[in-house]
Amino acid sequence: MTASAAIPAQHQIRALHTADTLTVYQAYTPSLGLPAARNGRFPAAWKRDRMTWIKPSFLWMMYRCGWGTKEGQETVLAVEITREGFDWALGHAELSHYDSGVHPDRATWQRDLRRAPARVQWDPERDLHLNRLPYRSLQLGLAGEASRRYADEWTVSIRDVTPLAREIHALVGAGETEAATALLPAETPYPLPQGTPLPQGTPLPVPVTVA
Repeated sequence: MTASAAIPAQHQIRALHTADTLTVYQAYTPSLGLPAARNGRFPAAWKRDRMTWIKPSFLWMMYRCGWGTKEGQETVLAVEITREGFDWALGHAELSHYDSGVHPDRATWQRDLRRAPARVQWDPERDLHLNRLPYRSLQLGLAGEASRRYADEWTVSIRDVTPLAREIHALVGAGETEAATALLPAETPYPLPQGTPLPQGTPLPVPVTVA
């Protein structure tokens, strides 16, 4: 394997996905997360008028929620959504940060950001020990129309994967990294839809094909 083949592209979506769906992760209090997993949909208490951030990377979610140990993030959810919805959000998103190589000026970026129903943020991916890796992982923020459609139209299923998170964490703590790796969701490159916001200088991704 060559070095270029071993290291993923700097800005690449890696996710558990099928021909029709893609899985993202979120973490909530048990009072929200457990009913969502039990009923397969977000409850009325889930605020559809607030921005919500979804993560296709399981390990980035583990970094964010501390393997489900952080207060208010004790229930880790795997939310399976339609690829059509996910692609729509990416195609209507704006970068979460100003990039002089992408935006004509800061005022234009701020105006477009306010209007966009979604925003893209590229953060360092994480390994099993939650250390930074030299490539990025997608976070997708959904607001307004995108947030409502995510909760009520795009969601196909919701699973509580907190036990999985705890099992993997325990294996990592015991030094059993091979066993922990075997339990990770099978995330593979996902083709970036046209219009996905990318920082200036990012090479155009090589199209992903399915054999």
